[in-house]
This record gives sequence, structure tokens and C-alpha cells, in this order.
Amino acid sequence: MAAKRTIKNKAVEEESGSSRRDFIKKSGLFTALALTPPSLVMASDNKWDEKIAEYLETVPLSLEVNGVKHNLNIEPRTTLLDLLREQLLLTGTKKGCDHGQCGACTVHVNGTRILSCLSLASMQQNAQITTIEGLSKGKKLHPMQEAFIKNDGFQCGYCTPGQIMSGIACIKEGHANSRDEIREYMSGNICRCGAYHNIVDAITEVKEGGMPL
Repeated sequence: MAAKRTIKNKAVEEESGSSRRDFIKKSGLFTALALTPPSLVMASDNKWDEKIAEYLETVPLSLEVNGVKHNLNIEPRTTLLDLLREQLLLTGTKKGCDHGQCGACTVHVNGTRILSCLSLASMQQNAQITTIEGLSKGKKLHPMQEAFIKNDGFQCGYCTPGQIMSGIACIKEGHANSRDEIREYMSGNICRCGAYHNIVDAITEVKEGGMPL
């Protein structure tokens, strides 16, 4: 019996040691990936991609999007933007620059606006997320959506979801007290069509109208 227990304990120790070594390997790989400039990652050969794929596993994620709870398994590298668009099929949130420079991917996480292209989905465990699809109540548009339509706050419309999400946040943050302040705190949202004046008009109307957000 003592011999069996010794063998069993040894097996457990070996398995535990293997798990620790595997964890260290993965942690080292993730750290190296995080510290590697994107340009070098893009220029790397297939061996690097294969090495990453070898150690990557899915991780569980629970979050609420537009009032709907989701329990998912995702790859650790998945951005919140890609999760919304590719897995949850909420394509209203746009992928513009994918580098956090245009604001087209702006969503609200726990009431705060963020750039979803720069946030890993795995960081949003148990978060409450609102996208452009979650603003309207049935057929009734959100006041900011109505103001954008009324004031022609868009042309091609590609940046509009991010503009609207930022416009709402701008008011909630207390940064819509003047047209100049609105311009300053909306400066992270780029409109290539140049509809900035009308965007400010729309946000100003909602702010001055005291409409519930």
C-alpha cells in the first residue's frame, strides 16, 4: 500500500510540475507577444504563428451586451471589437483604423466610453457593455440618434456609431458645456467627411434639451 501511495504521489507531483511548466511557458509567450512591436509580429514567419497557436487556448468569458448575458469561450488575443463584430454579430460598432486613432469602435463599458479595438475581450469579465445597437428602445431611437439625423451629423455614416457613443459619454462626463469643450472631448472621433460642425450641433441640442440619456 505504501508503495502504491508513493507511486501515486509521484504521479501527482509530475503532473503538477508539468502544469506549472506549461503555465510558465504560456506566460512567457504571452509576455513576449505583448512586448513585441506589431510591425515585427506582422513580419514574422509562420513558425512564430505556429508557436503562438500551440500554446493558445480558449478562456471563459461572461459579460452582458445590450442587456443580454453571454457565456463564451474565446481566444485570449480576441479584442472586444472583434468579439462584438465576429462572434456576437453586432456590426454597428465599426473597425476603422484598428489602432485606437479614429474612434469608430467606441462603445460603453460599465457606463464609460472605451475604444474596443484596444481592449482585450478577456479583460471585460462580468462587464456591462452597450453598443450602438443597444441605444434604441424598439423602434424609438435614442435622443442622440434622433439629433444626429435632425442635424445631418453624418455623411457616409461609417464613423457615426462611434460619434454617437462618444457624444452621449461626452454629456454624461460633463464635457459638453460649450461648443469648444465638445470639440475638445470629441477630438478622438475622426470624421473623414468633415461633418464636425453638425456633430457639435447634435450634441449641443441634446445637452441643452436636457434629454434623458
